[in-house]
Amino acid sequence: MADVYGFKATRIDGTTVPLDQFRGKVLLIVNTASACGFTPQFAGLEKLHQTYGARGLVVLGFPCNQFGAQDPGSNDSIAEFCQLNYGVSFPMMAKIDVNGAKADPLYQWLCAEAPGLLGSKAIKWNFTKFLVGRDGQVQKRYAPTDTPASLVKDIEAALA
Repeated sequence: MADVYGFKATRIDGTTVPLDQFRGKVLLIVNTASACGFTPQFAGLEKLHQTYGARGLVVLGFPCNQFGAQDPGSNDSIAEFCQLNYGVSFPMMAKIDVNGAKADPLYQWLCAEAPGLLGSKAIKWNFTKFLVGRDGQVQKRYAPTDTPASLVKDIEAALA
């Protein structure tokens, strides 16, 4: 794919979302987990969504159970957890794999476009983040330890 807009995702409620519907927006794509040490980042992601959504930022959460089995629940239970505990109102997608033979095509593309440390294409842990510009191209990859608040400068630049 030439850009993010050629991909589709499945919302946590089972409906299909062509990413083309976000054309012209800035995307922050994050693989999430409900029982991880980084799970409190949901609050920061929601704050980014609330603060910058009107200016064109869309946060997309993709639950994944590949790291320490930290998101074993059903899509319904994940959605309930995110809403009840963190007030998540940004789009949450259905649980996917981000690594391996069954990795979601979107994540295969993201990892190829923005490799991690030492050129690694694999996702190392929950809450790895990708910033995608209004042109549909990956601008930057962030480690799980990069907090949502630490991305503000890059998000503001992408929105400008």
